[in-house]
Amino acid sequence: MFDDRIVKLVFTWGTESATIDTSMGDPKEPPLIVATGSKFVDVTQNECSIQIANLSRQLRNSLATNLTPFDYNQVRKSVQVWAGRISTGMFLRYQGDIVTAVPSQPPDIIMNIRSRTMQFYKNDLVAQSYGITAPLSQISQNIASQMGLNLQFEATDRNIANYAYNGSTAGQVTKLQSLGAVDAYVDDNTLVCKDKGVALTNTAFVLSPDSGMIGQVELTEYGIRVKCLLSPGVKLGGILTLQSVQNPSLNGNYTIYRTGFEIATRDVAFYDIIEATKYPQMFWTNSLPS
Repeated sequence: MFDDRIVKLVFTWGTESATIDTSMGDPKEPPLIVATGSKFVDVTQNECSIQIANLSRQLRNSLATNLTPFDYNQVRKSVQVWAGRISTGMFLRYQGDIVTAVPSQPPDIIMNIRSRTMQFYKNDLVAQSYGITAPLSQISQNIASQMGLNLQFEATDRNIANYAYNGSTAGQVTKLQSLGAVDAYVDDNTLVCKDKGVALTNTAFVLSPDSGMIGQVELTEYGIRVKCLLSPGVKLGGILTLQSVQNPSLNGNYTIYRTGFEIATRDVAFYDIIEATKYPQMFWTNSLPS
């Protein structure tokens, strides 16, 4: 029995939403969904490109009308990408704000959508200051709350003197990272603040040929690059425990500093791409590549 793929896209604008998934339409020809993206352990915006085919004209026109940024309706327009298999269920792989939503030309009309994390809050201005000192955890929590995010705080807490910020709401993540030896970044619906170069706790993902590794491990300037079957265990900023048979010299624990994903409902692609390093402390003064 085949363990079929399941993919769901949830589009939200204001108080309204629309869901597109593999159960829609003709069971013999469900919507074609392709999603590719990248995530980064720094202030670089995570990004995702989505292509959808076999949509009804009514749904396609609704998405193109409501998700466009070029209107006077200044409400947040976002997308969630869920994926998985029937046996294990779906998990959230990406969440971000819509940048463009444009249908292609006939005859094969494909809905092309681009997204970046926190794009909406780049146009939202804020002024924030505290007293003489404020805990780093409190500053982080306030930044997360202003952007509707959960906070995962795993940094060494300390008092910050004379904190003040004026600018875009999204720019506060850059300000947070500049406060000291911390990694500050947005991962889907969570603001993460952790000690620089230190992996997140309780995130170990063991990767071997038996657990979904695809092909061979690539050695890079900063560590390794490896591809695996799409898995909820791949955590940005988490630990990768590599168990390679062909390249045992590369085995060990790594810190994941960048992830990518390629998802397709009908094509071969349905995997994660992981870039990780064993020695993230080496890049404190010269950051890892985005």
